[in-house]
Amino acid sequence: QVQLVESGGGSVQAGGSLTLSCAASRYTYNRPCLGWFRQAPGKEREGVVSIDKYGNTVYVNSVKGRFTISKDNAKNTLYLQMNSLQPEDTAMYYCAAGFAYSGSWCRPLDIDYDYWGQGTQVTVSS
Repeated sequence: QVQLVESGGGSVQAGGSLTLSCAASRYTYNRPCLGWFRQAPGKEREGVVSIDKYGNTVYVNSVKGRFTISKDNAKNTLYLQMNSLQPEDTAMYYCAAGFAYSGSWCRPLDIDYDYWGQGTQVTVSS
């Protein structure tokens, strides 16, 4: 069964924090690569961070030091802790599961992900 369900989005003031969760079915959670992506209105979807089954992570530069990806293998759940949020972080956030089709390791690239959640909205006001 393929399932990815995001939660935890909401509205916060700039400088605030949110933690997103992504509950996955065992099949999707066990894909080699898990990641978070976001899409702002009028913009293309962009990768935020990826994590492989060993815990290796790749962050996009704009969130380094502010966002942290983690996962709970017992719960088949992926998390994204977001601190120091800024208005430019406003977007629909998606979790995804896939395989490193484009290279040798997991990266937050669209083409590497087969399965996607429905998204959770994050809105940051100034």
